[in-house]
Amino acid sequence: MPLVSSTHLLQAARANGYGIGAFNVHTLEMLQAVIDAAEETNSPVILQSTVGTVKHLGADYIAAMATTAANRSRVPVALHLDHCTDFDIIVQCIRAGYSSVMIDASHETFEENVRQTLKVTEIALAAGVNVEAELGKVGGVEDEIVVAENEALMADPDDCAKFIELTRVPTLAPAIGTAHGIYKGEPQIDFDRIQRIAALVSVPLVLHGGSGIPEDKVKRAISLGMAKMNIATEIRIVFSDAIKAVFAQNPDENDPRKYMIPAKKAVKEAAIIKMIMLGSVGKANDAR
Repeated sequence: MPLVSSTHLLQAARANGYGIGAFNVHTLEMLQAVIDAAEETNSPVILQSTVGTVKHLGADYIAAMATTAANRSRVPVALHLDHCTDFDIIVQCIRAGYSSVMIDASHETFEENVRQTLKVTEIALAAGVNVEAELGKVGGVEDEIVVAENEALMADPDDCAKFIELTRVPTLAPAIGTAHGIYKGEPQIDFDRIQRIAALVSVPLVLHGGSGIPEDKVKRAISLGMAKMNIATEIRIVFSDAIKAVFAQNPDENDPRKYMIPAKKAVKEAAIIKMIMLGSVGKANDAR
């Protein structure tokens, strides 16, 4: 089936109390591994690329790979541009075939965030493309965006409701205590804040910084309204570690298939664990 907008996928997830994994992929092998995991578990899935990956590979190449994967797949597949601050790149990705984009103006004032988000929703929603926006600041490093711990700000529930009303954005990523990258300690997620935001807005909420969050906290966040969880660092690490292991045993290896096969297997296994944790296993038909 063709690539689908993640709007309906995430609405179904929130309505039915499960989450959908959104996996940042940087190579064809990583993309194939995530799709293989979704096929094996019959899970809807979101493929993501960062702005850096778009600049590295090209939006048209990424969209072509994802479109081929979706056309060959039995499960719903969406393609999302993650954390983009550049309107021109968002337009480029929509034209290339992305089915979801994120405008991240969380570093701006509330009013400017609204203005930039409105600008994106006007063109994206007309094209049937999902839009994600962020309120508050999620700490850590996400590709080219760095937010220091002392600059991370929690999203205000009332602001979230006002923001949705003003922008009509279909999905919202509120800052609730998670961080990008691998956590140095136990993540301090503000579950009460999630509950208050979810009580005020009906749109699916997005949990950023999903790598390394304990299973019980993931499930609790989903039960409160989180419908999408972003996973990047964890699968990048298992992919790289599998390749390193091959060269540790055979430093002279020069056949990419010999190290990409175990790397793909590692990513697939990690993705399956996340899909089970999120409760998306067997939900592919619900999300069509």
